[in-house]
Amino acid sequence: MSSKAPQSQSQGAAKDETRAVLRRLLLSDGRTHWKGYALAFVFMGLMGACTALLAYLMRDAVNAIFVAPTPQAVWAVSGAVMLLSIIKGASAYGQSITMARVGNRIVADNQKRAFDQILLQDASYFARHHTAEITGRFSTGANGARGALDLVVTSIGRDALSLVMLATVAIVQDPFLAVIALVVMPTAVIGTRKLIKKTKTLFTSGFRSGVQLSSIAMEAIQGVRTVKAYTLEPVMRERTHKFIDDVEANSNRLVRTQAKSSPLMETLGGLAIGGVVLYAGYNVIELGRSPGQFFSVLTALLLAYEPAKRLARMHVDLASHVMGARMLFELLDAPSPDRDAPGVPALPRPRGRVEFREVVFGYRPGENVLRGLDLVAEPGQTTALVGQSGGGKTTIINLIERFYDPQGGAVLIDDIDARGVTRSSVRANVALVSQDVYLFSGTVKDNIGFGRPGATDEEIVAAARAAHAHDFIMGFENGYDTPVGEHGAQLSGGQRQRIAIARAFLKNAPILLLDEATAALDSESEALVQRALNELQHQRTTIVIAHRLQTVVRAHKICVVEHGRVVEHGTHDELIARRGRYYGFYFAQFSHEQKQQEGAEGSAGAPVDNLGEATGTRLHA
Repeated sequence: MSSKAPQSQSQGAAKDETRAVLRRLLLSDGRTHWKGYALAFVFMGLMGACTALLAYLMRDAVNAIFVAPTPQAVWAVSGAVMLLSIIKGASAYGQSITMARVGNRIVADNQKRAFDQILLQDASYFARHHTAEITGRFSTGANGARGALDLVVTSIGRDALSLVMLATVAIVQDPFLAVIALVVMPTAVIGTRKLIKKTKTLFTSGFRSGVQLSSIAMEAIQGVRTVKAYTLEPVMRERTHKFIDDVEANSNRLVRTQAKSSPLMETLGGLAIGGVVLYAGYNVIELGRSPGQFFSVLTALLLAYEPAKRLARMHVDLASHVMGARMLFELLDAPSPDRDAPGVPALPRPRGRVEFREVVFGYRPGENVLRGLDLVAEPGQTTALVGQSGGGKTTIINLIERFYDPQGGAVLIDDIDARGVTRSSVRANVALVSQDVYLFSGTVKDNIGFGRPGATDEEIVAAARAAHAHDFIMGFENGYDTPVGEHGAQLSGGQRQRIAIARAFLKNAPILLLDEATAALDSESEALVQRALNELQHQRTTIVIAHRLQTVVRAHKICVVEHGRVVEHGTHDELIARRGRYYGFYFAQFSHEQKQQEGAEGSAGAPVDNLGEATGTRLHA
């Protein structure tokens, strides 16, 4: 007794969930496209009527040929059958085209809504969910919504109508067949109830396995250089093959579960047909009824077999579509933290003063990265952030861009709390150049143009010249129309950086964020990129993250960030004279680089003063 109660409760919850999803689909997509579905219903009604009339005409056809043969009757019946077949074929074509057009529009609309919702998520959402899961909900969910509506509409408009009309023909010919219909159909539906729950479970499991497979394959492809460098092919092959086997096994279980409804209908249908043959044969042989009536009844029953079978397994087939639609709705119903509240004003173009006032922030509860941080970056000056990894430097950049909002304190731009203005207006006034440059699929011109959509070709070329990128771009066979490849794979690191700098030039934002923009470059590329950065920083509020301290010795202010706080700040000379944390970092790094240079060249490095003088010209305000 107690073990059955939870099972019945779970089945009830599953039914309620299915009804809720279907109701939402009908009230959203169904209501939007009701005209298309109404037209499809007309076509399906014509198909059902033609099918029923064909079964009904079998009585006259058989009697006209075998009982009372007359040429006129044969011609009349044959012509009617041909006409009905033509109408049925044209209706089937119209129904198929109409349903396809409506279905494609539903998929497109839901993919647009899902993608818009994805763009409204903050950075933490993408940290919690793998790309494969997000794209899986994006595609599977939209197709699930279409599949569920298609199945409901066709089951009602095609199968149910056909079944009712054919049952009417059979009942008109012989009411006893109504008993067969009332016995077979409920038995078939009851027999498939247990399959529905299992189908939902298997679909959910299959989706998760598919996401894991996509994740592993995507990581192996995107990290192919690391895979080959560490000869990880056997490891990645074994991991990927395991998930492929899991997906295959789950798919086979799902097919077996869905296929169990067919043998049930085959058995019940065979019993029903055998009973009809026995009953109708008895009426013809013993009671002297016309054979046309028998063939009409048998034809109606045979034609009703397929729609009855589809209706019996509709709930099983519907389960997977409903689960897909539910995953779509989970995405659409997720909070939209990156959406601005109505009526929030835009940030006026600022002078560029950025202030952190007692800012507290953590990516996870109870693990603060910034602990009451105070920081000011003045307009038109360069402020450098230095310190050990994990101190909170990149988090400062993330908060300025409003990828996240502080949990305590405030980030101010020209004394305006950034949370009080729209995110888009904040980001429109900030340009970011990071170590990990992201280039989109497309051409060089496309990627520079993303800095300011709608920019003219002349403005794009001017930005490339300012970034010292024009010459190498013109060296390509197709110039600015050269494809950059996936993630810019067809360009060198220095070329990607200069395209990113050109994008920032085109944006022309008053606040510039540089996150280790030259850290991964060789000396020659670094020199070229640094020249472009020097020009980009002119008359902008620049905040620089740097681990190589030689690149920031000419900054107006250097802030040492440790454990979520600014522990000291000042110019390079002031901090060296103070002999604090910066002093220790600087000379430890210089000693290390000097030893590397001595080992490579066999000669001593330059004196400290000369080093500062020589490298300080790399970065100025």
